[in-house]
Amino acid sequence: MLKIVTVCGNGIGSSLLLRMKVEAIAKDLGIAVDAESCDSNAAVGKGADLFVTVKEFKDIFPEGTKICIVKSYTNRKKIEEDLVPVLKEMSGQD
Repeated sequence: MLKIVTVCGNGIGSSLLLRMKVEAIAKDLGIAVDAESCDSNAAVGKGADLFVTVKEFKDIFPEGTKICIVKSYTNRKKIEEDLVPVLKEMSGQD
């Protein structure tokens, strides 16, 4: 099971919507995930296999952190474009 954290500025709306999209996409791919949403300040201290966020927050993470940058918090098609290849790679579904 992959531990995924979705990240936005306040950890309330956008990251929650993104988390729901990530969970649905992973389910459709048959990949088990444990996802949670949080704000950018708390995200750095979270342990996760993958952080999913927009480009504005990519620099808050230490080097070597696995990050998937998405173009949208809400548009499933745009999220899939960025997330599906990463999920497949991490789960061995290349």
